[in-house]
Amino acid sequence: MSAPLVVVTGANGLVGSRVCAALVERGATVRAVVRRAGAAPRLPGVEERVGDFGDPAFASAACASATAAVTTVHPMGSDLETQRRAGVEATTTFARAAADAGVERLVHVSTAAVYDRSPEAGDVDESAALVGDDANDYAVTKRDTDLALAGIDGPTRVLVRPPAILGAGETSVWNTLRPAAIRDDERARRVPARQTFAWVHADDLAAFLADLATGRIPSASEPEDGPVTGDCTAVNLAADPATSRDYYGTVTAALGVEATWDDAPAWTGRILADRARGWGWTPTVDLSAALTEIAEGLAAHHS
Repeated sequence: MSAPLVVVTGANGLVGSRVCAALVERGATVRAVVRRAGAAPRLPGVEERVGDFGDPAFASAACASATAAVTTVHPMGSDLETQRRAGVEATTTFARAAADAGVERLVHVSTAAVYDRSPEAGDVDESAALVGDDANDYAVTKRDTDLALAGIDGPTRVLVRPPAILGAGETSVWNTLRPAAIRDDERARRVPARQTFAWVHADDLAAFLADLATGRIPSASEPEDGPVTGDCTAVNLAADPATSRDYYGTVTAALGVEATWDDAPAWTGRILADRARGWGWTPTVDLSAALTEIAEGLAAHHS
């Protein structure tokens, strides 16, 4: 049997680079799509493709003869127009090109932010209500990307929905960028102590994505057993239960600043990952290890 050929968009990002490494470990050949030459991971079996994954001609060439594709790009923190253009429109264009090229499985990194997690909402599984149009730009554009991918015929599509993604890296929101905001802005240190902090480590996310892309997680006829063949299946990914006090307490202690805990209404439910566990996923990074990695990273940076 020939090795899987998997296209990865955003291959130089926090998640994308880890996905490339996980795919190589599983014997796959990787087409790593990046916008800047020399940015792709330098690993055996990784072929760099430089270009705009939202360009139909480039996407078509990148997907030629591929068995699967993993899309990881979304310009989080950008303005609404940029998020819609680069997130919704480009990802949908790429997905159509993948379908036309005969790609068998399309794995998209979505987010648990697409779910309504208002204070009155309880636990969240894959059938939970999605956010309305009054939610923040990131949640709305990620929701719209999911809806667009659900409407594309052809590949078996999997919408992987992680909450906060922890893991070391210069572009890591939760290990690097959010701590910088907490350090510099007192307002970023004010949080409800009991608020749920749902999370997963980037390494465990990448392993799951690679298992999906290489077929280690087989397709099924029911979503509780695996990605539904030829359909679009959502799956949540979340690790140990945690609260804002766990995360913000770790970050503020490492930075030598004080958090301000308040009693504002906040979501205290859980992201349920029973479906992913039913597919065989088991996280390997526990809360203590993830928080220690954050604390040690901040201490090294500020020493």
